[in-house]
Amino acid sequence: METLIPVIAIVVVVVITIAKTAIVVPQQKAYVIEYLGKYRKTIHAGFHILVPFVEKVAYRHSLKEVAIDIPEQICITRDNVQVGIDGVLYLKVLDARRASYGISDFVFAIIQLAQTTLRSEIGKIDLDRTFEERTTINQSVVTELDKASDPWGVKVLRYEIKNINPPNDVLTAMEKQMRAEREKRAVVLTSEGQRDAQINEAEGEKQRVIKESEASKTQQINEAQGQAAAILAVATATAEGLSKVAAALRDPGGHEAMQLRVAEQWVKEFGNLAKTSTTMILPADTGNVASMIATATKVFEQVRTPEDQ
Repeated sequence: METLIPVIAIVVVVVITIAKTAIVVPQQKAYVIEYLGKYRKTIHAGFHILVPFVEKVAYRHSLKEVAIDIPEQICITRDNVQVGIDGVLYLKVLDARRASYGISDFVFAIIQLAQTTLRSEIGKIDLDRTFEERTTINQSVVTELDKASDPWGVKVLRYEIKNINPPNDVLTAMEKQMRAEREKRAVVLTSEGQRDAQINEAEGEKQRVIKESEASKTQQINEAQGQAAAILAVATATAEGLSKVAAALRDPGGHEAMQLRVAEQWVKEFGNLAKTSTTMILPADTGNVASMIATATKVFEQVRTPEDQ
């Protein structure tokens, strides 16, 4: 029994030693191994055996992307307004050795650097621009942090501002300004609408007047052309009638027919004249119908052409 005690003790020591020196590294992890207090190597995912009592795991790092909350801090804008700003930072360990020996606590250092850089960037712009320049501010912070964290083996991927909280009095003033801007835009849009409506009405009236003048012009042209055509038609008909009368006068009995026609017309017109007035001034030989017919006949004989004669 006494001989088993040392054996059991040796077995326990061996088991404990193996347990201390056999290391299983999970996926996306990196362990920094020191040999008697000095950096020896970096081991990654898998099973590893360390030299008992001289090698040990000094640092353990995750190679995954990590999100770090940046606490809210008071920043002063260029126009001297205090605003509370917080954010979130995304980083990733690329070199476990530099992350272990380059700085004591790279997370704390990056948080402090992010806050100071943010204060510097906010101080360059006015309050009104802080809301619309978020992308530019985020990019500036990432650029500065990435430069500073490179010796630490850490890569800063991105930074996002979560909230911008101005003081209550500033918020009230901003709301009033926003309301005034909206009312101003409404008035401007209303005036522009009225102006456009008046322009459209004036343009419509102008087009109406132009169309009416063009229609009146076309109507006058058509009426003038119609009157000219009517005058031409009357003249043509009169000429044709006179030609036929002249031709009829040259026929046998045409002279006597003309005298009869003149006599009938004279009697008709004289009767009409007597109906329209009770007082008339007549030639001395009014009752001499033969003399009137002879006079008319002489007129017709004078207008005949030399060919008729």
